[in-house]
Amino acid sequence: MASCASDEGSTPEEEGYEPTPLDLKVPVLFQQTISSPVIPGDNPQTVEGVALGKKLFFDPILSGDNTLACAGCHAPEEAFSDSRQFSPGIDGIEGRRNSMPLFNLAWNFKENFFWDGRVNSLEKQALEPVIDPVEMHNTWPNAISNLQATSAYPELFSKAFGTSTIDSTMVSKAIAQFVRTLISGNSRYDQFLRGEIELTEAEQNGLDIYIDEERGDCFHCHGTPPNDLLWTDNDFHNNGLDEIFDDLGRGAATGDPREFGLFKTPSLRNLAYTAPYMHDGRFETLEEVIDHYSEGLVYSETIDPLMKAVGEGGVQLTEQDKQDLKAFLLSLSDESFINNPDFQEP
Repeated sequence: MASCASDEGSTPEEEGYEPTPLDLKVPVLFQQTISSPVIPGDNPQTVEGVALGKKLFFDPILSGDNTLACAGCHAPEEAFSDSRQFSPGIDGIEGRRNSMPLFNLAWNFKENFFWDGRVNSLEKQALEPVIDPVEMHNTWPNAISNLQATSAYPELFSKAFGTSTIDSTMVSKAIAQFVRTLISGNSRYDQFLRGEIELTEAEQNGLDIYIDEERGDCFHCHGTPPNDLLWTDNDFHNNGLDEIFDDLGRGAATGDPREFGLFKTPSLRNLAYTAPYMHDGRFETLEEVIDHYSEGLVYSETIDPLMKAVGEGGVQLTEQDKQDLKAFLLSLSDESFINNPDFQEP
């Protein structure tokens, strides 16, 4: 009788079902130079969890009016960022920060997320947009009710987590599992490190400028190649954008005046796809970004000591150096990442 009942439609939770473990596809260069990714013990990667998280990521069902998905502000073709300066929520209201790209977040060893680092896990990060009135403007009880009422989601949650009774914790865990699979490690520079191609003369000179303390001095915040392939220190800096802060950045999260105007260092990967740049998307082009560090630095009380050339307005690059630095920075973009079928809308 038990056998017959099992054959006639019992659910995974009734059978003590276990989801299928899934290893991340870690690039060989990452394995050689970066520590193992951060995978929480209570949220291991599984085939079923990632599939569920991907479906949720592209489904507008989590928003208050069923019109806005996570992918609405984190588009695959834009390296999971937004080409608009500010992403409008379901009520047409815009925030004041540019949408951050999503890739290689499993290697955020400092476990600080958002421009101000206000949460310490991908799971917590996934919770916030749903209830933010400027974004999805929903409540979790309403979002869960909508998911529970569908024909598909209870079974998918049962397969991923062993229960068809949905809650916000499982939603955030599934989305976090999918986001951890968003790995970018096949740029031209990665191919160069693997011995598959040579850098152009401009790219090589741009790399030299990047690591030169007198010219580019980029590596203190974005890492020293070939070992720091995340291209971010995952820390917070005031990089000389403003004298007075309309947005307190890290200081708004901590309340510490010494952190007013500090924002998280974004990765330099995939800059070809993630314009506009800076926390508020003020720069539309890489040329503007380079000009800022060359001759646009502004002093303020919390400016990072690494902005050593602020007294001269910047590092004063030549026009040729600017072009070469841009060429190198673009060599960090990964076309295969934005076209990976595993990351496209199902």
